[in-house]
Amino acid sequence: MNKRTKRLLEIMPGFVSWNMILFLVWGGYFFPVFTAYFILAFDVYWVYKGFSLTLAAVVSHFKIKATELTDWMLEVKGFGDWQKVKHIVMIMVANEPAKIYTATLEALTKQDFPLKNIVVVMATEGRYPKGQEESVILKSKYGKMFGEFLVTVHPGNIPGEIKGKSSNEAWASKEAKKILVDEKGWDIQYLTITSNDADAVLHPKYFSCLTFKFLDDPKRYETFWQPAIVFYNNIWKIPAPNRVINTFSNVWQTGLLARKDRLINFSNYSASLAMIHKIGYWDTDVIPEDYRIFFKAFFQLGGRVEVEPIFLASSADAAESSTRWKTFINEYEQKKRWAWGVSDLPLFINMYFRQPGVSFMNKTLRMLRLAADHLLWPVNWFIITVGVSVVTLVNPVFKRTALGFMLPRISSGILTITLVFLAVLLVIEFRQRPPRPAGVSKWKVWLSPLEFFWMPVAGFFFNALPGLDAHTRLMLGRYIEYRITEKVK
Repeated sequence: MNKRTKRLLEIMPGFVSWNMILFLVWGGYFFPVFTAYFILAFDVYWVYKGFSLTLAAVVSHFKIKATELTDWMLEVKGFGDWQKVKHIVMIMVANEPAKIYTATLEALTKQDFPLKNIVVVMATEGRYPKGQEESVILKSKYGKMFGEFLVTVHPGNIPGEIKGKSSNEAWASKEAKKILVDEKGWDIQYLTITSNDADAVLHPKYFSCLTFKFLDDPKRYETFWQPAIVFYNNIWKIPAPNRVINTFSNVWQTGLLARKDRLINFSNYSASLAMIHKIGYWDTDVIPEDYRIFFKAFFQLGGRVEVEPIFLASSADAAESSTRWKTFINEYEQKKRWAWGVSDLPLFINMYFRQPGVSFMNKTLRMLRLAADHLLWPVNWFIITVGVSVVTLVNPVFKRTALGFMLPRISSGILTITLVFLAVLLVIEFRQRPPRPAGVSKWKVWLSPLEFFWMPVAGFFFNALPGLDAHTRLMLGRYIEYRITEKVK
């Protein structure tokens, strides 16, 4: 792809987002009837989205409960070669407090799968020597519990690389392969590799469940495995607006597990090392790495790659800091970094046209869903929350017509249906949350449903605005740098 085409494709997301938002103004003034019907159609679409999310979240909730009750080790032992399977866990280390890594390692020691078949890789960054020093200390404490305990150091000054998680993953995974496969002679066909954020606490049955799915899947070398990413580690410590936005993130990520047609690996996930090696590991010139590694594998392997759900939780820290205001900033910056995934669209579009061997229907549906999710990210809030008000404000004459008079009532009536879905989602989310920790008042728990009055504000500042920020920066060529989300203990 030449530079001109790439820039045009980078401009597209911001151009589409801004025009859809501004359409509420100029469309409401020049074409108020069309704009009104557009808003009502979008309201109906929003109800459909709410219904599908609620249904998927309910299904996922019960599947998670069933998975937690299953004796996966009993299932695993039905395979004669299960003991050959070994799991590499890359813990991505930056500049977090040592207590973060300690909690993650403690959770790994509670896995019901044999620890000698688990390899810990503390993937440190050379620019953060403290993380390397703490990892060496942790190796002396936990090293003998696991089959291997490696500490890798990503130099961080390699020309052409972008400093961050993806380049660190590439370095650490290659080092692990060199030591375990090339030097020690381990069978790469029986190795999985898990990208694990520093704060991600895996369920005790994660690796026994992963082992069963790995051995039971004839397409295991063309598969990613994805747990439910939930931000429960500090859910009761963060301010109410942050808790609201993370609650929706939790139910969204949980619900996606039941939608294999939409599921793409995110944040923490596993794959066979053989597949990762075959496609050339993680890219080093990118910030958001999870969607990139999926589509890289998907197109290189002829569109045969799928993401299989693991209905177990991977519990992480929500964005937090030492003060309320800094916590708000961290939440904003984290969501902006997630929204920056839109920067991969030009590459994915290029892959789409340059891989004719991939099923047209398969790749087209995936690209359309991905594009819709990214392009509507900053737009949804404006149409749903202020769309009707903008149209009636810029065109008072239209407000006096029958349609203009009824528009707020019809729109409100349609969107009221989503309150039923919201109630169901809140029940599911509250049932999945960890127990109330010591020091948290019962009143705070009982009154927590009232926090959802923050929804419009939280949705704007922690979803729509960072999404629009990311799209606008990409449109203007003001590329962002990788920013580590602060962790607090």
